[in-house]
Amino acid sequence: MRVLVATDAWRPQINGVVRSLEYLASEAPSFGASIGFLTPGDFPTVPLPGYREIRLALASVGRIERAIKSMGPDSVHIATEGPIGWITRHVCQTRGYPFTTSYHTRFPEYLAERLPVPLRWSYAVLRRFHNGGDGIMVGSPTLEQALKAHGFRNLMPWSRGVDAVLFRPRSVQPLAFPAPVFLYVGRIAIEKNLEAFLALDLPGSKVVVGDGPLRASLQARFPQVHFLGTRTGRALADVYASADVFVFPSLTDTFGLVILEALACGLPVAAFPVMGPLDVIGESGCGCLDADLRRAALAALQVPREKCRAYALTFTWQESVRQFLDNVKRAHGMLTDAARPLFAG
Repeated sequence: MRVLVATDAWRPQINGVVRSLEYLASEAPSFGASIGFLTPGDFPTVPLPGYREIRLALASVGRIERAIKSMGPDSVHIATEGPIGWITRHVCQTRGYPFTTSYHTRFPEYLAERLPVPLRWSYAVLRRFHNGGDGIMVGSPTLEQALKAHGFRNLMPWSRGVDAVLFRPRSVQPLAFPAPVFLYVGRIAIEKNLEAFLALDLPGSKVVVGDGPLRASLQARFPQVHFLGTRTGRALADVYASADVFVFPSLTDTFGLVILEALACGLPVAAFPVMGPLDVIGESGCGCLDADLRRAALAALQVPREKCRAYALTFTWQESVRQFLDNVKRAHGMLTDAARPLFAG
């Protein structure tokens, strides 16, 4: 089976969407499938105003239609609601090509943080976008219920995994900050609610890994916090393994892949009891969810690290990819006839 993924989120962006798609491509061949991509790298781009590290593709109907015909996939999956996503949706609908979508980002809530746009307006646009396909993949039961309440249809579970070889406990811990070390990893942007963590009165040290439009202002306001910039791969895994608690202050994430990475390194999690942490941590006992984030962070210090690691091992990329491919087959009635091409080039 061949699937073409259309995504506005791609390298050099560092986020959960990009990492999920990278693992999807690397693991799909073990299931007899191949993944191709339409990304901003295939088009001229311009920087997103206020967030220059994100590039918006100047995509066109003709180029996207030619790319789909060239690959001749069995299905198209639209991962994002940006220019590439909207134009790919248009091509699929006008040409009768089967497609699925996935809901990764709570754009209505993000937009409401910046502009006085009513949530119902934003959800109406996204409902139109996603309900036009054959299925909408969502990362958690909480997100599924929330989208159902907003009128989204044909919702399908698509959980995430973690690279437990890369992200694991380590004996060598490179951070030399006073303990305990409370860590945040992710974008430094308004939607991440990072100030709720930085303003906490906590013992030891606070460490932030990542970059974004608010980094300079937050670094100036919280000079006692250690901002390490972007880390990836082994360097990122080392930081996780060197910390004592992972603090996840976001109120709007749909999953939180960084939570799994932290757990795989033996790092307990402190977070608000909201979508994402509720679904990943749940009743596992591998973290503390509390409306009082300081109380959660201090309580998480008592969670055994080996318990966190064992729980993280139940989330694998192999299972995540299998779930994705089964969703595609189910959406298009391919479960018993996976080799049947749904459209020709």
